[in-house]
Amino acid sequence: MNARNRFLVICFLLYISQDVYAQLKNIKVNNVTANQPNEVSICVNPKNPNYIAIGSNLNLYYYSTNGGNSWTQKTMASSLGVWGDPCLVYDANGNLFYGHLSNPAVGGYWIDRIVVQKSTDNGVTWDSGAGVGFSPPRKNQDKEWIGVDITNSQYRNNLYMAWTEFDKYGSPDPNDHSRIMFSKSTDSGTSWSTPFKVSEIEGDCLDDDNTVEGVVPCVGPKGEVYLSWSGPKGIKFDKSMNGGITFGKDVHVANLNAGWAFDIPGIYRCNGFPVTACDISNSPYRGNIYINWSDQDNNGTDIYFSKSIDGGLTWSSPKRVNDDNTTRHQFFNWMTVDPVTGMIYIIFYDRRNSVGLETDVYIARSSDGGDSFQNFKISDSPFTPSATVFFGDYTNIAAFNGKVYPVWMRMDGGTMSIWFSVINDIDLITSVNYHGELLINEFKLIQNYPNPFNPSTIISYQLPVSSFVRIKVYDIIGNEVTLLVNDFKPRGIHEIEFKSWNLSSGIYLYRMEAGNYFQSKKMILLR
Repeated sequence: MNARNRFLVICFLLYISQDVYAQLKNIKVNNVTANQPNEVSICVNPKNPNYIAIGSNLNLYYYSTNGGNSWTQKTMASSLGVWGDPCLVYDANGNLFYGHLSNPAVGGYWIDRIVVQKSTDNGVTWDSGAGVGFSPPRKNQDKEWIGVDITNSQYRNNLYMAWTEFDKYGSPDPNDHSRIMFSKSTDSGTSWSTPFKVSEIEGDCLDDDNTVEGVVPCVGPKGEVYLSWSGPKGIKFDKSMNGGITFGKDVHVANLNAGWAFDIPGIYRCNGFPVTACDISNSPYRGNIYINWSDQDNNGTDIYFSKSIDGGLTWSSPKRVNDDNTTRHQFFNWMTVDPVTGMIYIIFYDRRNSVGLETDVYIARSSDGGDSFQNFKISDSPFTPSATVFFGDYTNIAAFNGKVYPVWMRMDGGTMSIWFSVINDIDLITSVNYHGELLINEFKLIQNYPNPFNPSTIISYQLPVSSFVRIKVYDIIGNEVTLLVNDFKPRGIHEIEFKSWNLSSGIYLYRMEAGNYFQSKKMILLR
């Protein structure tokens, strides 16, 4: 290639890379008066997608009238109190609903019911709200989510809400239990049906792995109502075929290795609750039901996915969604399915590009009904959270007619903020070389972490192309200690754990050979 052609290629690559980054611009949603906002929920008006609404803890909401380019922040108020766990949805008529927990000043107690408020002007004004599930003298109602029927079924515009009821929140008493409750509204949120229990297996009240929690409803193309949740027996699923009047038998979807509550370094607390979604589009996958969650094992924390093509009777084996080759953490997942195109999108936090606490935001996209996923980095820059600040329990994502609307929290200098992006699906596809993963254009052996270490450390390396890789460990005088890698590896970032076993303290070397590349680095073992 001559000099002129090389120059033209470089100019073209610079142009498309700048264009891609502009298309994936991150927009800050909250203003400085927001007090550590977290737990975000987002929805798009199907009658006019220029109207977008977001909610965040404890009592904030934000609305945009120009497709998310700018935002107005306001405080939610209700005579029944507003106490977090925001869930926002639009119905097919463009009515906006905000579900949240209660904390009434009079006539009740903390989280004694779920409250649903309605706006007919895209969030400018709200009614005082309807209370659902009040069951004195002490039962607590928590972690609600709302599904809405925007199909052309006989149940169009029905609202379906499910949540966890505690006999007494936080109680260690084995006689106190938790259960999944359900209620519906057929009059645009004005009134709600008498709640009833859906889950066959109850849990404890400790708000941990053995509590039944994290239920998310969705609606199928014929108005079917689908639910999934986590509990002591893993992930369960149930459905209603008559507009939420009755449900069937709980179906087992997947086991959980670490339960639904697990630890992530730098995060105050973390969960892997399942999210339920269904394809109501006219795609080839219409009617498929999808469940997305996260779980943890010795290989780190990963994002998982299962689907049913027979109405929830059977479920596919869990598929890992994140496509990195590391044992680092991916967490706080949420999923949506575009009701027009049937594309699946999953948002999650990701540390594949860092050996510390630096965290990016990724989206996984599937165009084939969940058989495969591509990963895209959507955050402009990583952030570093602190476990001393409550980070919330979930992120969120919406999609409509080929546009994707992710929303997430980030922390900078101990301060929480809400961020948003609007992405054209076609731009997401063309950005894969720049946002699919950290751009890899060279062989590299990365410094082990931690260093010094005892008893084990992680050694990472990257490959710009598939290669045969050999990594050996030597002592300081050149004696071979062990062979860590001796295999053909695909392009990407890889890591392997080195366990010191019975080695003594001292300086050791590790050496990588791949193709014509070789490099060595020092590491220190301290007993």
